[in-house]
Amino acid sequence: MKVLFYHLVPFALAHGGLQTQILRSREALQQLGVEVDFLRWYEGSQPADVLHFFGRIPLPLLQLARQKGMKIVVADLLTEQGSRSPFRIRFQKTVMRTMEKALPGMSNEIFNWKSYRLADACVALTSWEAQLMTELFAAPPEKLHVIPNGVEEVFLQSRPVTRGPWLICTATITERKRVLELAQAAVHAQTPLWVIGKAYADSDPYAKRFFQLAAQHPKILRFEGPITDRAKMANAYREARGFVLLSAMESLSLSAFEAAACECSLLLSDLPWARTVFKESVSYCPVTSAVAPTAATLRSFYEAAPTLKPPAKPPTWTDVARQLKSLYEGLLKTSR
Repeated sequence: MKVLFYHLVPFALAHGGLQTQILRSREALQQLGVEVDFLRWYEGSQPADVLHFFGRIPLPLLQLARQKGMKIVVADLLTEQGSRSPFRIRFQKTVMRTMEKALPGMSNEIFNWKSYRLADACVALTSWEAQLMTELFAAPPEKLHVIPNGVEEVFLQSRPVTRGPWLICTATITERKRVLELAQAAVHAQTPLWVIGKAYADSDPYAKRFFQLAAQHPKILRFEGPITDRAKMANAYREARGFVLLSAMESLSLSAFEAAACECSLLLSDLPWARTVFKESVSYCPVTSAVAPTAATLRSFYEAAPTLKPPAKPPTWTDVARQLKSLYEGLLKTSR
């Protein structure tokens, strides 16, 4: 069995959790004996049994792969849709259905909504996103598979150390992650916060505002850029008083899983993905632009964090790979 992975955005242009998901899934599948390669546009011949596309696959690409005899797996992150209110989701669904009736060809060609229906399988990270794939894009329920992200063994096997005074946030320095807003709340609440991560570009105006704030408040805001060594990253989680991620939009946070593996208590934005995955085992903060309410929640979490029970340990990437391998094998045993 040979599987090809494909994604439209180059890693060199946009780092993040999806890159980790793709690379770790490939590595774990290879360890299970599955031949996995990346689809390369410049090669004239790359036969495979399965095309695993990360994102919403363009319909022409899906049809070309199908003509080559490949089974199609679509693994999309419904980050924005999954973070919307019930009203906005209902409104989006109404608009989509109206467009499909009025402009059927255009809606499929531009938005590729039909790809969820035509794919042989759709993979969602959470049951919430699986529900949205059916509700918004009419993906057949029998084609849906909920397979979460995993974490590396270095986090699961990390040993406890004495926890320090810093809350920790590991995230890309960008608007969606609301790192600046979190830092402003930490300064307002006088709550020590350690931010680990990097911006897509240091020239980004949002990132520059965060850099300036961190430089102005070194006793409250600790920022030294990213940590690439995974063992050091695991140790940082172990040293942290608690983990905080107040994203405006999220799919299934890898950093939250890593922190959970290191037995951190978690404070997350009150979004459907978090409620679906962690339920009542973590603390929640409403998504608001007002600094004072966020600061109050952050301070309360800071004081309670040492006594809070950490969430359950997440699966490993090997666990994830076993589910993917089973999915591929099932597809290859069935005909369209």
